[in-house]
Amino acid sequence: MLPVSPRPPLDPLTTGALALAVVAVSTSAPLIAYAAAPALAIAFWRNLLAVAVLSPFALARRRSEFRALAGRAGRREGLFCVLSGVALAGHFATWVPSAQLTSVAAATALGATQPVWQGLIARAQGRRLPTVVWVGIAVAVGGAVIATGADVGISGRAVAGDLLAVTGGMFAAVYTAFGERARASISTTTYTTICYGICSAVLLVICLLGGVRTVGFDGRTWLAILALVAGAQLLGHSMFNYALHKISATTVSVLILLEAPGAALLGWAWLHQVPRPYALLGMALLLVGVAVVVLGGARVARRATPPTPLPADAAPLES
Repeated sequence: MLPVSPRPPLDPLTTGALALAVVAVSTSAPLIAYAAAPALAIAFWRNLLAVAVLSPFALARRRSEFRALAGRAGRREGLFCVLSGVALAGHFATWVPSAQLTSVAAATALGATQPVWQGLIARAQGRRLPTVVWVGIAVAVGGAVIATGADVGISGRAVAGDLLAVTGGMFAAVYTAFGERARASISTTTYTTICYGICSAVLLVICLLGGVRTVGFDGRTWLAILALVAGAQLLGHSMFNYALHKISATTVSVLILLEAPGAALLGWAWLHQVPRPYALLGMALLLVGVAVVVLGGARVARRATPPTPLPADAAPLES
């Protein structure tokens, strides 16, 4: 096994990159709620435009990987990329509408339950979950119930949005599980390009079959979609990716949870969505539970297995 070199100390540039990444991903739900376009159309365009940006770099630098995936030897990894793209389409098809049906704060927090479902997927695959992870799951689920229950008295529309956000978190976990298998031997650039491409193709088919309008939006909506692509879809991911040479993937996963309070603050200041007290309590418990799952699971994993080198282009998978 290759020796693991210690991570260099955190510098102001990396700290700034992390702060920028958190702000970038926090704008996702507010921009979706602001855009005057069908949710599925927003999901389609943010993925298609991201592919348009990534493709030239991927084809220029990773052409050999694309050729390998087209051959027999890379068929398995290629299949995982396709399945991951389909799961990502399921995530966007559920979570993006949730941001237009329920509050920005609730959609973001309930979508952040992804690590909880990730743990349950691992259990279904035969991996034993430590007690601390089960405690975190229980706290997160309890928080989700409180947060969702707070919307019952508001409207059925808000409850439907809450349920879609939770479903979006489930799809995100499936997406990450397939992505983990694919990225064992594929660079992030190649994987992301293929995954976003498949996702946009699936969403386009859904839009066409459902008669969802994908063009003819006003200028402010196109600006919101472009901001989604530049911010949450590309900038947030890139900055977290950059920071991984200084901090662990587990730390990044916890920092991504700051998207929830960040989105809630933006929703309050920009869209005048004031969170309800019970919803705030539920979301706080939910985020605490998710943090326990991430940190507790990582601590047990470090004790069980020796450390391995971090791939040069490794990066967390985001919503």
